[in-house]
Amino acid sequence: MSAKILVINCGSSSLKYEIYEMPERNSLGKGIIERIGEPLGVLRQESAAGVLESSRQVKNHEEAIAAMGSMLIDGNKGIVSSLSEISGVGHRVVHGGEECTSSVLIDEHVRSIIRKNIELAPLHNPANLAGIEEVSKLLPRCSHVAVFDTSFHQTMPPAAYLYGLPRELYDKYKIRRYGFHGTSHRYVAAEAVKLCKRSMENTNIISCHLGNGASITAIAHGVSIDTSMGFTPLEGLMMGTRSGDIDPAIIFFLLERGYTEKDLNDMLNKKSGLLGLSGISNDLRDLEAAVERGDSNAKEALEVYAYRIRKYIGAYAANIVKVDILVFTGGIGTHGFRMRERICHRLENLGMFMDYSKNKDNGSMKAVISTPFSPITIAVIPTNEELQIAVDAFDILFKAP
Repeated sequence: MSAKILVINCGSSSLKYEIYEMPERNSLGKGIIERIGEPLGVLRQESAAGVLESSRQVKNHEEAIAAMGSMLIDGNKGIVSSLSEISGVGHRVVHGGEECTSSVLIDEHVRSIIRKNIELAPLHNPANLAGIEEVSKLLPRCSHVAVFDTSFHQTMPPAAYLYGLPRELYDKYKIRRYGFHGTSHRYVAAEAVKLCKRSMENTNIISCHLGNGASITAIAHGVSIDTSMGFTPLEGLMMGTRSGDIDPAIIFFLLERGYTEKDLNDMLNKKSGLLGLSGISNDLRDLEAAVERGDSNAKEALEVYAYRIRKYIGAYAANIVKVDILVFTGGIGTHGFRMRERICHRLENLGMFMDYSKNKDNGSMKAVISTPFSPITIAVIPTNEELQIAVDAFDILFKAP
């Protein structure tokens, strides 16, 4: 059967949505409502009917969902004629803890799990839950599916997810590596297998999701066995504004010198990474331009970024034993051909040989960018988390068991 699936990504101050016609996987249109709770919100929707945009105050998520409902059925530039055309809804949810190992039909038990894990994702799960509650009111006849960022990584073995801390901290507080970007890693892994005409069952992949937030995942035979983000998205790679891995003793050193907990939280999450090291920007394009002007801080920031990624690729290559495909995705991974060059330049010893002409010429499209003789295929795969959410929702709601 054919069905229209509404995909919802509800953040603390924004709402993104898109409607897919399934199983054809056709996007019918998408929209975004930004600056929720601020004096002036920005609303934009685009589809084959045209662009619909305005600016006005959107006080809360209830008003944002109501605005989305009106825009979807706008008489001139709507995406659907009636909300009754929508057959199901897929919701992005950041944290499902250990309880949710796959996408699930939302019921009161699932809602309680999302509430329980608010302490692990205080900035995201409350907004995700608000989106579920308000869209359920808007579309009461639809079934809703939760797709968790963390669920793909619940296949990691204890050796990968446990920290070297007293066992009681895991037993009591569930302090462990959870990982994030799971929906993206899962999507690009499946697309990479299709591109290379391989079977997931005999393919090992290292997936690099590189953007303002960045993570790497080792995927063996279709399941995640390790990932760089940890208890929170702060661990792992250096990112746009996040520090990534640091010596934890630095925290105590700075606390002793007058920094507050809030200072350090802001610093590590919002003032570090590419922005902090360069002193210029967290945007790769700005830093590449600065390098062209001879800025040494920008050059060092980009070198650190690439170096950290190579370290993780090497570590995962050791633990995954045999790598078949290295995938680049995310804003930087897809568009930053120079950064891909920096990363791959020293990976030849692992069997990853980039074709630098293909890499440079690739216009951010799905493509193989390794040489024909490279033992390991290097691929660029643009991610589409919204489509993966639509696929999961359709499969759960409409495919026969």
